[in-house]
Amino acid sequence: MTTPTGPTRRTALAAALAATALAPTARAQEGYPNRPVTVTVPWAPGGSTDILARVLADPLRQALGQPFVVENRSGASGNIGSAAVARATPDGYSLLFGSMSTHAMNGALIKDMPFDGVEDFTPIALLAYVLNTMVVHPSVPARSVAEFIAHAKANPGRISYASAGPGSTNHLCAAMFARMAGIEMVHVPYRGGAPAVVDTVAGQTQLLFSAGTQTLPHVQAGRLRLLGVTEGRRSALLPEAPTVAETLPGYEMAVWYGAMGPKGLPPSMVARLNAAINRALMLPEVKEKMAAIGVEVVNETPEAFAATLRTDAAKWGKVIRELGISMGDA
Repeated sequence: MTTPTGPTRRTALAAALAATALAPTARAQEGYPNRPVTVTVPWAPGGSTDILARVLADPLRQALGQPFVVENRSGASGNIGSAAVARATPDGYSLLFGSMSTHAMNGALIKDMPFDGVEDFTPIALLAYVLNTMVVHPSVPARSVAEFIAHAKANPGRISYASAGPGSTNHLCAAMFARMAGIEMVHVPYRGGAPAVVDTVAGQTQLLFSAGTQTLPHVQAGRLRLLGVTEGRRSALLPEAPTVAETLPGYEMAVWYGAMGPKGLPPSMVARLNAAINRALMLPEVKEKMAAIGVEVVNETPEAFAATLRTDAAKWGKVIRELGISMGDA
């Protein structure tokens, strides 16, 4: 009989020690979660991302047996809260409800990013799309996207559009629209979306691309006129509204929210969280609450969400560079 050699015994011992070391981690994953989970929203309370996180918190608690505590860490265009999650231990107890702007746009807009929006996170679930609208002040003699383009071409540089600030989705929507339509407009940036809406309603600016949450109440009251939506297809929430792409083929701005964890989150945790989140999103009361604020929930796998994230980061990085936009623009 052959006696095991020294290296063989050492190899076996190393394997046994490795298995022993991994056992607590495996047990922790099997028992996940066994304490409260923090969900960071990198925006101030009251926004649609925050509302979505709070609507989902209780169904997730019921499904997984532990509280899901929503924590708002706003600032730096979503970078402060997102960076905190990127630096967290990938144990499933620090999650992020982030947005397309932070993960697919900020990297091209901001020079010294504290994280990589794609590489430093584990995609868990695509949560929802926000209905995004193109509206004008009623004084604008246009009732369709085509009529607006014709009016703008006849009045170069005389139409102004509002935004929540340089590099915001409002800004990118309008700048991309102007380039694709071959028109010249004036950008008027504000410090946030609310004053941009107020001045468009007042007629100080004539055009605004913004979430339906902010614009549709004014449309219903006759203070703004809806010309279209910016998604690639008509929204189930507003099926009568045409897409901008029906006039400008290829135009699209689909604003999404997604759940993520730090890079390296174990696949078993990702799968469990994805299943629980998707079940919660399909609850009638969740769908109704979100539809009421212009948010359309979705169900996707982690792999599909990862593909969306990579595709949008590449797309918007290219668009932003071509338009020459940065956070320092005026």
